[in-house]
Amino acid sequence: MLGEFDIIARYFATPDQSLPISGITLGPGDDCALLSPAAGTELAMSVDTSVADVHFPGDAPPEAIGHRALAVALSDLAAMGARPRGCLMALTLTHGDPAWLERFAQGFLELGQRMSTPLIGGDVTRGTLSIAVTVIGDVPVGQALRRSGAMPGERLAVTGALGGGHGGLRMWQAGGHDLEDPLLAAYLTPTPQLEAGRALRGLASAALDISDGLLADLGHLCHASGVGASLDPACIPLAPTLEMTLGSEGALHAALNGGDDYQLLISVPDTTWEEAQRRCADCNVTLTEIGHVVAEPGIRGIPETFKGAGWQHFTGGGP
Repeated sequence: MLGEFDIIARYFATPDQSLPISGITLGPGDDCALLSPAAGTELAMSVDTSVADVHFPGDAPPEAIGHRALAVALSDLAAMGARPRGCLMALTLTHGDPAWLERFAQGFLELGQRMSTPLIGGDVTRGTLSIAVTVIGDVPVGQALRRSGAMPGERLAVTGALGGGHGGLRMWQAGGHDLEDPLLAAYLTPTPQLEAGRALRGLASAALDISDGLLADLGHLCHASGVGASLDPACIPLAPTLEMTLGSEGALHAALNGGDDYQLLISVPDTTWEEAQRRCADCNVTLTEIGHVVAEPGIRGIPETFKGAGWQHFTGGGP
């Protein structure tokens, strides 16, 4: 049986050549990591906890669990237009199975390498499987994208396609475990829109990532900005094969309320709309207009039968 320090040394203490590039002056192995802030920037920090059979299937492939835990945390940096600098992970395990740990670490560290997000510290303990990931990034002073800047008349738009996360969850629950399927990939191994988030700095007036469902997260943006929204359901981009899997009504419900999409929802003035589309295209990311901001509170254009609560812990909300 592997102990705590054996697990850290064997699977997570691999030397990372990106540490000096990221401004990390001291990585894993001491009581704290040390990070040197870049001139003219402010730090962006967020933490996300993923719990087995709450946020992901406990029997999912370990590499997918590792990937997903980091991806959903990085999505918050994407929403702020931040550049990743590093991450911390607190891992709670029910067991110290070497084969499981090797695959989990592979999924986590490979995504970290792709996204220039080295693991710079953490903790391992025993209990119900959960992964708490703290991400650290930076953004030029005064340029962070926030939820609170949307203005009436602006366009509302989303990156990528929606509903794939919920569609993948439904497929997994029905016994479909082919990770090559685009819906399962969207659910278990999402890609945080970090490059698009940085590209939208100075163009979008407000932004957040879609984790709890489009309607719920749009409600958060509207509340923070003191505005309302009008949506056109026909314009919402649906994930490939979603309608074939869930039917047309089920697909729209998944896109509106399913959550787990980790795309960006933004508000954009007319004056910067074409440039926002161009920059996203340069990142190989689609940007689709789905409605506009209005002055009156509330969300219009969606039939009542499609209005769900979005995902909420404790209250029982969710699709």
